[in-house]
Amino acid sequence: MNNIGKVVLAYSGGLDTSVILRWLQETYGCEVVTFTADLGQGEELEPARAKAEAMGVSEVFVEDLREEFVADYVYPMFRANALYEGEYLLGTSIARPLIAKRLVEIAAETGADAISHGATGKGNDQVRFELGAYALNPDITIIAPWREWDLGSRQSLLDYATARDIPVEMKRGAGSPYSMDANLLHISYEGGPLEDPWTEPATEMWRWTTSPEEAPDEATYLDLDFAHGDVVSLDGERATPAGVLAALNRIGGANGIGRTDIVENRYVGMKSRGAYETPGGTILLKAHRAIESITLDRGVAHLKDELMPRYAELVYNGYWFSPEREMLQTAIDHSQQWVNGRVRLRLYKGNVAVVGRSSDDTLFDEAVATFEEDEGAYDQADAKGFIRLNALRLRIGARRAARQSDDRGSR
Repeated sequence: MNNIGKVVLAYSGGLDTSVILRWLQETYGCEVVTFTADLGQGEELEPARAKAEAMGVSEVFVEDLREEFVADYVYPMFRANALYEGEYLLGTSIARPLIAKRLVEIAAETGADAISHGATGKGNDQVRFELGAYALNPDITIIAPWREWDLGSRQSLLDYATARDIPVEMKRGAGSPYSMDANLLHISYEGGPLEDPWTEPATEMWRWTTSPEEAPDEATYLDLDFAHGDVVSLDGERATPAGVLAALNRIGGANGIGRTDIVENRYVGMKSRGAYETPGGTILLKAHRAIESITLDRGVAHLKDELMPRYAELVYNGYWFSPEREMLQTAIDHSQQWVNGRVRLRLYKGNVAVVGRSSDDTLFDEAVATFEEDEGAYDQADAKGFIRLNALRLRIGARRAARQSDDRGSR
């Protein structure tokens, strides 16, 4: 890598990436371009620009990607009802391909020779960033400092920063022991006390959600309108994708919605314990499945549920730009043409309940489903033949088992 003249760094302005910035300058003698993405993490990003400039960076990219993030990444994923290992709503995973995409694009725009990120060699993010980058530019050079340098602890990073007068703000706050990542879909917590899977998360750890015990004593009702599987309005008011998710985060958080505490299987092979707050995503998933329940054909709905774990695994493992994920997305998006209508939800002390759903494209036929007189819409006598046909193989199997039992008894 002696020919590296310019590197695009995914830069947050925190300790890790500030040290990486200087390390790249010293190790490769290269120019560094910084890229900072606003994905709705709720932090002021202009200080990152100022810090990068103070460290000698002449090309600084600070970009608001919130609408693109939700419209082109979060919404397509929720059309699939994706849950990794049955619980994780993939908040960190789904943000990585967009960051990788912009790193590659900025490298092309600025004539950079390589891109760099601050993901560690133990985590999933290194895989997600790099698979995404290689899918978009197979010849891209990637520098992952955590796999190269000998700085193996937070203290060693602090010592490095002190020795080189790198300004570092303690972004984790007053003694917070957790490693956190946030965007419009979620905030995650790892490390510290959470490394013991028996230890309950401290009450003060949670930042977005009210404790369910302390949530309002009166329920909150929401109406969400869907068009082709995506929420387009909240309580009758049109809203952008990012606007919808931000509002659902606020409302859901106030009602104690969206806390999860899980042990997941990382792609790199280890188990990892993480806690997540995903209030808006929890509401969105519940509502989407509700509108699908009246608009999707049974066969399509069941096939989607069979495909979902594979889709979720692809997102988790970093294969967003893979041909198989794109193939699945085409099928999923095709299924959403009739997923239109309104869902009414009741939020109460950490719970989300569906209390109503309606659609002009519904497949729910009250004349057929009713327990009252259906005036000939459904002939109940037809069920006899249906049951006997479906029971045929069971009856044949039962007769064989009976013959075998009789044969044993006669010996």
